[in-house]
Amino acid sequence: MVRFTGSNDFHGTPNYYILRPETVESLFILNYLTGDPIYREWGWEIFQSIEKYCKTEIAYASLTNVDEPGSVEDRMESFFLAETLKYLYLLFDPDTEVDILNKHVFNTEAHPTRIFPVPVVKA
Repeated sequence: MVRFTGSNDFHGTPNYYILRPETVESLFILNYLTGDPIYREWGWEIFQSIEKYCKTEIAYASLTNVDEPGSVEDRMESFFLAETLKYLYLLFDPDTEVDILNKHVFNTEAHPTRIFPVPVVKA
């Protein structure tokens, strides 16, 4: 959530990060639809930040406060591997066969599933 203050500034709340996929999912879709390289640039910045601030010796960790570097929590949600990293991979894979407009749909866990034609039933 973002709150705007009267001084043309904003403040994000809450200030934790639990490795959620929604932002990189949006960047993947926007890049796919527009081809604008800015979405890959933003995705790369997000990936670099995850590597810098969330990577530990054995895994990745949530941040309890993004304003305090090193505020890692001993916790990595499964959606980080299943969704966040998958969307980052797809964002940077120029040869992906995933076609979100014509061939595939993602389920709630970001697994691509082929779209099957619906047969027309005549009465």
